[in-house]
Amino acid sequence: MNRGLSWRKSSHSGPDGGNCVQVAQTPGRVHVRDSKEQRGPVLSVPSAQWAAFIQKVAG
Repeated sequence: MNRGLSWRKSSHSGPDGGNCVQVAQTPGRVHVRDSKEQRGPVLSVPSAQWAAFIQKVAG
């Protein structure tokens, strides 16, 4: 699943790593992983649910 995805970290993440998540988008889905475990599990959610989640936590 991780192959071919273009991952990005939050602009709030520091250059030293730490507790960060990375996201990648594909049509209709957002994929989320731990930046320290890039070969680990990936959470994949529909784009609409991701947008609702971001709206709630930013609110």
